[in-house]
Amino acid sequence: MAEPQENKDLFTRLAEVGEDAIQKIADMPGAAKLTEAVNTLRSRVDELQKRVRGLDELERRVSALEGRVDELSGKPKAAPRRRTTRSGTGSKGKT
Repeated sequence: MAEPQENKDLFTRLAEVGEDAIQKIADMPGAAKLTEAVNTLRSRVDELQKRVRGLDELERRVSALEGRVDELSGKPKAAPRRRTTRSGTGSKGKT
């Protein structure tokens, strides 16, 4: 059962090294600016994600409104366009 003790020591050491590294980074000149920039970036990305999530709802609403406008204007619903090929002779298939 020596393995769990070794793992605990390893994890404890890793945690301590990580904490030391964070402390050293915080003590560096300009670290406050970097931290502020990262926090600002994080909040702006969160705001952007919220806005992007709302786009699906807006697209559905626009589609519904377009349908209503078409209905009110008397336009027929847009049918899929078919491409037709023209025959140069006009008598293709007739014999």
